[in-house]
Amino acid sequence: MKTLTKAEEQVMMVLWKLGSGLLMEIVEAMPEPQPHKNTVATILKILAEKEFVRVESLGRIHRYHPAVSKEAYSKNTLTGVAKSYFDGSFSNVVSFLVDEKKLSVQDLELLLKQFKKK
Repeated sequence: MKTLTKAEEQVMMVLWKLGSGLLMEIVEAMPEPQPHKNTVATILKILAEKEFVRVESLGRIHRYHPAVSKEAYSKNTLTGVAKSYFDGSFSNVVSFLVDEKKLSVQDLELLLKQFKKK
């Protein structure tokens, strides 16, 4: 799976939230300061080329649909971070988060309970 730039990721976050949308619906859902519609249109074109977005033509306008789920992209991104920065070890990722105080003992206990259920 290809990676996304920050701007592409921001548009995808909006599209995942909306489910699908017309250009102006996507622009209006963007956080402030909202980018110009031409900028968003260009990003959507790139996302379609990268096969992250499916375009439905409705005459002269287009409705954009996510072609990749947020979960699939998140999984791919997290796996890439683990491979690139933590020797592919998710336990090293967790250790790093604990060391950086981004993950508490309570969070770890909750994770263990979830693992035991599965």
